[in-house]
Amino acid sequence: MSKRWRIRAYDPDRLVWLERAVGIPPLIAQLLWVRGIREPASARRFLEPKLSALRGPEELPGCMEAADRLYEAVRRQRRIAIYGDYDVDGVTGTAILCRCLQLLGAKPICYIPSRLEEGYGLSGEALKGLAQRGVEVVVTVDCGIGSLAEAEEAGRLGIELLITDHHEPGPQLPKAAGVVHPRLGEPPYPFDGLSGSAVAMKLAWALCQRASGAKRVGPAMREFLLQTVGWAALGTVADVVPLVDENRILVSYGLVSLKERPSVGLAALLRRAVLAEKPALDGEDLAFQLAPRLNAAGRLGQASLALELLLTDQPDRADFLAQYLDQLNTHRKSLEQSIYLAALKQIKQQYPPSDHPAWVLSDHQWHPGVIGIVAGRLAEKFHRPVILIAVDPTGQRPAVGSGRSIPGLPLPEILAACREHLLGFGGHAAAAGLRIRTEQIPAFREAFCRQVAQRLDPHTHQAELWIDAEAPLAALTLRTVEQMERLAPFGYGNHRPLLCSSSVQVQGEIRAMGADGKHLSMHLAQHGVRMRAVAFGASEWLDDLLELQGPLDVVFRPVLKSFNGLRQVELHLVDWRPAGR
Repeated sequence: MSKRWRIRAYDPDRLVWLERAVGIPPLIAQLLWVRGIREPASARRFLEPKLSALRGPEELPGCMEAADRLYEAVRRQRRIAIYGDYDVDGVTGTAILCRCLQLLGAKPICYIPSRLEEGYGLSGEALKGLAQRGVEVVVTVDCGIGSLAEAEEAGRLGIELLITDHHEPGPQLPKAAGVVHPRLGEPPYPFDGLSGSAVAMKLAWALCQRASGAKRVGPAMREFLLQTVGWAALGTVADVVPLVDENRILVSYGLVSLKERPSVGLAALLRRAVLAEKPALDGEDLAFQLAPRLNAAGRLGQASLALELLLTDQPDRADFLAQYLDQLNTHRKSLEQSIYLAALKQIKQQYPPSDHPAWVLSDHQWHPGVIGIVAGRLAEKFHRPVILIAVDPTGQRPAVGSGRSIPGLPLPEILAACREHLLGFGGHAAAAGLRIRTEQIPAFREAFCRQVAQRLDPHTHQAELWIDAEAPLAALTLRTVEQMERLAPFGYGNHRPLLCSSSVQVQGEIRAMGADGKHLSMHLAQHGVRMRAVAFGASEWLDDLLELQGPLDVVFRPVLKSFNGLRQVELHLVDWRPAGR
C-alpha cells in the first residue's frame, strides 16, 4: 500500500544558531530540531546523557514508603513473594527485586503467572496459593494497578500487598499497603514514561539506601545497582516505552552494563545471540536479539525459564537455558509465519482490502501467545486495525484475541463500544487484548468494523512516513553517519534517522538475500556516489523494481556496517517510488 511522504518542518535560521552553539554538523542539528530538542543546553544533555541525571527514588511516588515496609519485612524475616508479569519488562523487574532482597538476606519466592493458563495481572487463585505457602508480603512488578478485586482478596488472606506498576491507573486505585507508580503523586513525577523494570530498579535503589542508612551505598550494593541498570534497560527497550528523558539514560548506560557486567545467564544469552564478541551493544541488539529470546518463553507459557536464566549463577545451567530459549524463539517465529500466512489467506478470500475498515480474523489452530505479533504485522502492512482471535480447539475455554491499531484509532475506546459481545478486554491505544465466547465472534466482527468506520478519517487508511530530512547520498559521509550515532540509543520515541533522496539510480543487479529470500540487496547511485542498500522483508518489491526504467526516490535509514574490517555507510530502505511522482 502506497504511503504519503511528509518531511518534518524546521526553522533554517534557528537551525544555524543551534548548529553553531553546540558545534555540530547541520544535518545533526536538523535531526535534533525535528525531535523537539531546540535549545543548546537540552541538545548537550541529549547528546551526552549522564547517569547522575537519574532522579532519585525519593522522587518516585510511593517508593520510599514501599522500601520502608519491604525493608522492615526483611528485618522481621517475613515471607516475601515477588509477583511479576510474564513479559521481558516484568521478568527483568522481578529479577532486580529478587536479587536485591537476596542481597539483603531474604529468601523471596518469585511467581510469574502463565500467559496461557492465568493471563495478565494478579490472580486471586495465585494469591491463595502463595498464602498457603506462608507468604505474608507480596510485591508486584509491572502489574497490579488495575487489580481491585485481587487486592481485596489479598487483604482477606492477610497478605500485605505492595504494588509497583507503570500502566495507566484507573479512576479507583486498589487497596494496597503501598503503591509505587510514576503517574501518581502530587506534585506528579516529572517523567511518566518509566517501564515496569525501571520502577522496580528505583525500589531496589531505595532498599539499598535504606539498608545502608545513607544515599551513598557500599561497593557491593553499588555494583549490584549498576548491573540492574542493564536489566532495566532490557525491560525498557522490550516494553517499547519512549527512549527519552530517564529511559534514554537507563538504556545508554544499560548497554554498557550488559556488556561489562552481564549476569551468568545473560552472558550465555549474548553468546547464543552472537553478540558476545561485538565491541559495543546497541538498542537494536536488545530489541531484535535478546528481548525476543526472553519474550518467547513468556509467549509460549514458560516465562519462569527466562527468569531462571537471569538469576542463575551456574554456567552449565545458563548455557542450557540460553540454548532452550533460542529454540523457543525459533519455534515462535515459525508459528508467527504460519499464522501470518493463514491470516493473509483469510483476508484475500473473505475481506477485499478496499472494502473493510478493519479486520477481525479467527482460527482454532492459532497460538494465543503469538497472535499479537501477527496482528501488529498486518496492521502495519495494511494500515488499519486488526484483531486476531485464537479459538480454543476443545471449546472448553473462551477464545483469546489480540489487536493492534493505527494512530488516531484507540483500541480500548473501540472495544468499549463493543463490550456487549466480550467477556473482557484491556490494553493501550495501539495494542489490546480481549476474551470472547466463540459464538459471539461474528457479531463482534460486525460491531467492531462498524465502530472503526464511524471513527475513520478519509485519509487514515493511507499510511504516512514522517521523514526527518532530505539529503543527497554525497552528504552521507562516514563522519556524518558516525555523528548520527550520537543520537542513539534508537527505539520508540527516538527512532533511527529517516531520510530521503531524490532521483537515484539502481546500479547493477537486485538480489534476493537471506535464507528464505525475504530481503533485497542492491546498489544505489546519485551524482557519482554509489552505496549499498538493503530492504529487509521487502521481497515483494522485486518485480516492480526490475520493471522500473528510470530513477527513483527513496526513503531510508543510514547505518554503519563493517566489511572486512572497513566501516562503510549502508542504506536500509523503508520505501520507494518512481522519481517525480
